[in-house]
Amino acid sequence: MNGPTLFDQQVVFLPSGDLERSDRFYRVLVGLPLVLDQGVCRIYRTGPHAFVGVCEHLDADATAGVIVTLVSDDVDGWYQRLAEAGVEFENPPSSNDRFGIYHVFVKDPDGNVLEIQRFGDPGWPAR
Repeated sequence: MNGPTLFDQQVVFLPSGDLERSDRFYRVLVGLPLVLDQGVCRIYRTGPHAFVGVCEHLDADATAGVIVTLVSDDVDGWYQRLAEAGVEFENPPSSNDRFGIYHVFVKDPDGNVLEIQRFGDPGWPAR
């Protein structure tokens, strides 16, 4: 295969029925820095080269079957921080032995599923 083998950056875009409500969730509650406001879309930094964006769609439905996974060694810290900020979780963090992970799920205001996860698998690439 000729040409580049990896991409420089990644952005995952999610639908939003209310951009201000989504901004409050991602920027204020989660604490992600806003890097670009395009009017109907806003893009937030999740890591050095990774981003999540929300785009206003007034008839937005959650992205069924899609999970945006944010990887962190401090799942419990994120859980505590977000819970204290008023974010509701269905369940606390837990281990998943099948995949060798420790994780928690949360939904954004539009029902899009976010997972905060720590890999226990030594094969996962370290930073």
